[in-house]
Amino acid sequence: MKNAVPNKRDLVHKIIELLGQELEQMTRSALAAHKEATHPESQAEDRHDTRGLEASYLAGAQASRAKEIQRLVQVFKFLHLPEYHDGDLIGPGALVELELNERKSWYFLVPQGGGLTFQWEGKPVCVLTPQAPLGEALLGRAVGQKIEVENKNLVREYQVVSLS
Repeated sequence: MKNAVPNKRDLVHKIIELLGQELEQMTRSALAAHKEATHPESQAEDRHDTRGLEASYLAGAQASRAKEIQRLVQVFKFLHLPEYHDGDLIGPGALVELELNERKSWYFLVPQGGGLTFQWEGKPVCVLTPQAPLGEALLGRAVGQKIEVENKNLVREYQVVSLS
């Protein structure tokens, strides 16, 4: 029995939700780091004391990540989601079911914002970009093909099960 294919728009909503949660966490962390950086006790006692400087670097990095997350949310809100069918070649916006060692997982190929993995109806969904080794290997492939991806001297062979 073939499992139901997740609706890509539902996956995008889930991704936006997860990014929103990360944004909330990052915002709280950035505010805490900023507070630490500007706290009187963080002022340098001598030229080797870098507590305040380190806290300010951390706050800056967290603020940058928060801006990046906000940008990614906008990317996903307006993401083009073409419909693919089993005879088509894999491209951006494709949702691909792959099998590795008799275990099936979903891979959502997006132009930006890869690296996120979550569960959807009991199966993992990995968000990846064409710049990732697996994403690059998927481009131009079709259902039924095998894909080999080398990662840290380990070769993994995936079977393309379905495409939408």
